[in-house]
Amino acid sequence: PSPRMESLPEAVLIRILAAIPAVDLVLVCRLVCCQWKNLVDGAALWILKCQQEGFAGAESEENAENWQNFYFLSKKKKNLIKNPCGDEDLQHWGEVENGGDGWKIEELPGDFGKEFPSEEVHKYFVTSYEWCRKAQVIDLRAEGYWEELLDTTQPKIVVKDWYAGRRDAGCLYELCVKLLSENEDVLAEHKSETIAIPQDNDANWTEISHTFSNYGPGVRFVRFEHGGQDTLFWKGWYGVRVTNSSVMVEP
Repeated sequence: PSPRMESLPEAVLIRILAAIPAVDLVLVCRLVCCQWKNLVDGAALWILKCQQEGFAGAESEENAENWQNFYFLSKKKKNLIKNPCGDEDLQHWGEVENGGDGWKIEELPGDFGKEFPSEEVHKYFVTSYEWCRKAQVIDLRAEGYWEELLDTTQPKIVVKDWYAGRRDAGCLYELCVKLLSENEDVLAEHKSETIAIPQDNDANWTEISHTFSNYGPGVRFVRFEHGGQDTLFWKGWYGVRVTNSSVMVEP
């Protein structure tokens, strides 16, 4: 930088740097000089960028040990499950098990059902009279999460799913999520109990969630699987309904 830049108060220089895209800060600005490297590696710049983009709150300020990682994780936060609500039929879902009459996509609220708590969800997947299962495998590196971040910071991996029965039929539901290594060895796993919904239920939608943390180094993939069936063995689609599945990497 020119002498004029070097003479700027540090607080002013931080405000100037905060206007630069984060990737350029790390890959370009950090290499300019020792002063800029220290600023890019320090907390003040990233706290300011978090505040400017609405990522920082009281809870964040207490818990974020590395503000640069916190910024990048907040910036990238999104649902990594593709087609979570059946808007694209069964696209992106693999290892599909079509027991009975197989999976079907229906419009909310469906027969003997209830509307979903969020108006943004319009469809759901429904199972049949034998077990139906489907899965997605998420490649964390392909989604932009680098190995050092996954191995050292070990950000929280938050899994959520929603399930419901129809009022006139009983059903079963299961969720199984695994954190996998490069070679797809299981490093951590969460498996729900088999949840039974009785016949003549209230058809309410129920959220199930699990947070993976301190899972150790080596995680590269997340495998999400869920499914169910009805308990009356009626032909058609009277089994559990699922929608709005999500997997998020959180700061």
